Amino acid sequence: MIRVQNTGDCCWITIARPDKANALTEAMLESLASAAADAAASARVLILTGAGKVFSAGADLDGMQAGLGLSSAWEDASGAIAAFPGLSIAALNGTLAGGAMGAALACDLRIAVPSAGFFYPVMRLGHRPQPSDPARLAALIGPSRAKMLLLGGQRIDAETALAWGLIDRICAPETLAATAMSLAEAALSADTAHVHTLKRMTNGTTA
Repeated sequence: MIRVQNTGDCCWITIARPDKANALTEAMLESLASAAADAAASARVLILTGAGKVFSAGADLDGMQAGLGLSSAWEDASGAIAAFPGLSIAALNGTLAGGAMGAALACDLRIAVPSAGFFYPVMRLGHRPQPSDPARLAALIGPSRAKMLLLGGQRIDAETALAWGLIDRICAPETLAATAMSLAEAALSADTAHVHTLKRMTNGTTA
């Protein structure tokens, strides 16, 4: 349910459970973490996307009843994506919801189709977000807007997400992959060490 395709120095990771709105199970999170870690060894660019018309509805409901919400697999997955040393892009083919937010927030860039919605219903459902998500969210859109999503339970559309800085570009579904590749072009043509250095510098580190 996590599909990996390597095209040269670019690794595509697809959440592929469209019949369940790409809801994430613990096994899928473990596979996502493994795929991102493997990509770090060979790829300059990582592109994360979903199959079908939804990027991910978040956590699998049956899994949540079995304790998935408290699993360390969430942080393992988003941490592996955040640790990818090259350019990472979330190509959001549809709505991004709940715990799936962590994987997208861990990417360097986010692009989305016009129909995408964004919400993180932890307040309404009585759950906690992944530990790293509130800080990453606030870093992108500011503390007040992060609280609008997490504490206020607001759902926003793609235009609002773009205006807030949650995503970086809106593109038509048929151009989503091409747009991701156009953003990856410079990194794919550069020296690997240079890509890694610029990534560290923009993350505020020089080591």
